[in-house]
Amino acid sequence: MSDFQNNDPLIIGGVELQSRLFIGTGKYSNDALIPDVCASSGAQVITVAMRRVEKGGQGIVGHIPSHMRLLPNTSGARTAEEAVRLARLARAAGCGDWIKIEVISDTRHLLPDGYETAKATEILAREGFTVLPYINPDLYVARACADAGAAAVMPLGAPIGTNRGLRTREMIGILIEEIDLPIVVDAGIGLPSHACEAMEMGAAACLVNTGIASSTDPVLMGRAFRQAVEAGRAAWLAGPGAVRARGEGAQASSPLTGFLR
Repeated sequence: MSDFQNNDPLIIGGVELQSRLFIGTGKYSNDALIPDVCASSGAQVITVAMRRVEKGGQGIVGHIPSHMRLLPNTSGARTAEEAVRLARLARAAGCGDWIKIEVISDTRHLLPDGYETAKATEILAREGFTVLPYINPDLYVARACADAGAAAVMPLGAPIGTNRGLRTREMIGILIEEIDLPIVVDAGIGLPSHACEAMEMGAAACLVNTGIASSTDPVLMGRAFRQAVEAGRAAWLAGPGAVRARGEGAQASSPLTGFLR
C-alpha cells in the first residue's frame, strides 16, 4: 500500500478505510473466485444482496473473507417499506449496520426511485444504520438523502450492469461539488479507465461488480481496478494541470528562447 493511501483514508460512518474500491458478489461464474478477487482488488467493503444471504454463513457469505466489511443491499425492494424490512433482516442476520439502499420499481432500465430511497434512508438512519443510498445523480435527491442522514451517496455512472462508463459525468461532478458527503460512484463502471476517471474528478470511491465479475479473468481485473482507483485518486490529490481551450492554441513545454545559433 502506498504512503499517500495511508495518509488519505476514506471515512464513512466513522469507519476508516484505506481502499477506495468497493466490490460486489454478483455475476461470478463461480463464487469460489470471490476470495481471490478480494485479495487482488485490495477492497475492504463488499456488497451482497440480502436475498442471497443464508443463515449460518452458508451460500454467498461463506465465500467472503472475514476481514471484509459487509455492505448488504436491498436489491429487489420496490418501495421504502420493503427496503427497510430487508435492512432490518440484514442486521438480524449478523451482517452489521451498513446498508446500501436500492429501491427500484422500474424493471426495464432499473433506475432507482429517489423519493422512496430518501424515505428509506431517513427511517434507517434514525435506527442507527450507516446508510449508503443508490441514486440517480440528481442534486435534489442527493440533498434529500443527505438531509435524511445518509453517510455517503452512491450515484450511478450508467444504468446498472451496462459497463458503459461515466455517461452521467456532468451530473456526478455537480454532486461532488455540492454534497458534503463521500460520493461513491456505483453502476455502469465497466473498465478500469472509467474508475480512474471518476476518481480524477474527485469521487471518494467506486463500487464495481459487473466490470470485474463479467471479465474473462476477474482476479486480474480486480487488480487492474485497484491500480486504476489508486492512480485516479493520486491524480486528484496532485491537482491536474490546466486544460487549454481549443482557441488558445498550443503551448510549448520548454521555453522558445535561447536556441543555439
